[in-house]
Amino acid sequence: MSDIINFGSLQLRFLHSKDDTDGNVDIFEMTLQPNARMPIPHYHDRWDETIYGLSGVSTWTIDGAQTDLGPRESVFIKRGVVHGFTNRSTEPATCLCILSPGVLGPQYFTEMAALVTTGTPPDPARMKETMLRYGLVPAPPA
Repeated sequence: MSDIINFGSLQLRFLHSKDDTDGNVDIFEMTLQPNARMPIPHYHDRWDETIYGLSGVSTWTIDGAQTDLGPRESVFIKRGVVHGFTNRSTEPATCLCILSPGVLGPQYFTEMAALVTTGTPPDPARMKETMLRYGLVPAPPA
């Protein structure tokens, strides 16, 4: 399970997925290049998310509050809470993402990567449809 899913400024490498853990957990390493960000803040109501910093510093906005996440630090995102992230630094930031239970898998990220790496601006309606199909709910604009 070492294939890298590339979103341009964002790379993911799944370590375990719902497919090999009987739906118990999804675990992936995520690298954010400088200025990378979550394209659409969102929430999910079927799983909780724990993020553990491995290197660099990323900024997580969770329920409106910003938290800088560095190495050996973690944040917990309870299901139903709107969140997003960015890397405001000049260095890559890497973190370990744990989704419990595992209901997402790499398929969602593969489909989203195909939408955002076409060389043309991504279609917001198709991105929203894909997110909703996998249980991610885009947050209304602030």
